[in-house]
Amino acid sequence: MAMHDLTVGLCFDLRTDSVYEGLSHEDLAEFDSPATIDALSATIAEHGCRVDRIGGIRALVDRLRRGDRWDLVFNIAEGRNGFGREAQVPALLDAYEIPYTFSDPLVAALTLHKGLTKRILRDAGMPTAPFAVVESIGGASTVDMPFPLLAKPVAEGTSKGIGADAVARDPGQLAALCERLFTMFRQPVLVEAFLPGRELTVGIVGTGDDAWSIGALEVEQLPGADMDVCSFRNKEECESLVRYTRVDDRDALHACEIALDAWRLIGARDGGRVDLRADASGAFQILEINPLPGMHPTHSDLPILWGQSGRPYVELVGAILDSALKRVPAASRA
Repeated sequence: MAMHDLTVGLCFDLRTDSVYEGLSHEDLAEFDSPATIDALSATIAEHGCRVDRIGGIRALVDRLRRGDRWDLVFNIAEGRNGFGREAQVPALLDAYEIPYTFSDPLVAALTLHKGLTKRILRDAGMPTAPFAVVESIGGASTVDMPFPLLAKPVAEGTSKGIGADAVARDPGQLAALCERLFTMFRQPVLVEAFLPGRELTVGIVGTGDDAWSIGALEVEQLPGADMDVCSFRNKEECESLVRYTRVDDRDALHACEIALDAWRLIGARDGGRVDLRADASGAFQILEINPLPGMHPTHSDLPILWGQSGRPYVELVGAILDSALKRVPAASRA
């Protein structure tokens, strides 16, 4: 099946959707803006595909019930509730044997839970900072690691829950920080050794042996930003608070190799990011793996890195589609 013969469904959670009325800006932070959906729809259409905007999982359930089907679904839906929220749309599409972009339900659920991901990375001998998962209010007293320590919700994206005060320098600060995060997010808290070195995000395109690193962006805080952390505020106001610079020095290239190994180990597909930060000795440690990347052409990290590599956004979308199409049954592609 040539790409111009495809009907591509587009699954997404829109920040302005009426079903999310009453939620805070932070609640909606992982969802997509209309500008992202417009850009993505237009770009998929540039590849000759017919684009059908589906919406989130409830809209997908309704459409499937009505008998609608697609050759491929471009899925960027984040979901709303639970550790498996990013796995909901992939699981449903698997049940109906409809191919889709990005990772399967297992990878989507695993990588959202940063503690479980770090356990797998650690057990595989990959570099990741020492950590503990605090499971209850009061559990911070059981953490036995040297300060300073960084604390964040175990299963949030877009740096939600990370503020200027995310680094605890004594047991009292850690206890107060964990209690606040438990109250706000109602989930365990990941506590890990604070890493004082360079922060990079590495872009990956492809799947398995065909996956490749498109390079690394160095994340640098500008005056007025929350320093030393990749905070929610820094993320949301990155145009004015953060400088993203594509880097290809020896250490950055080594970080790209680490990221690609982690991507393949975890089984992520088509495109995404691996975030790393250097410890006091300069050795890069894996922070997290993001297999469901933001796709805004100028605000999201993966498209920013792709653009700084001298490639147009339309080619990034095409590379993701090409990777996903390899999973479309041969009979459908004939």
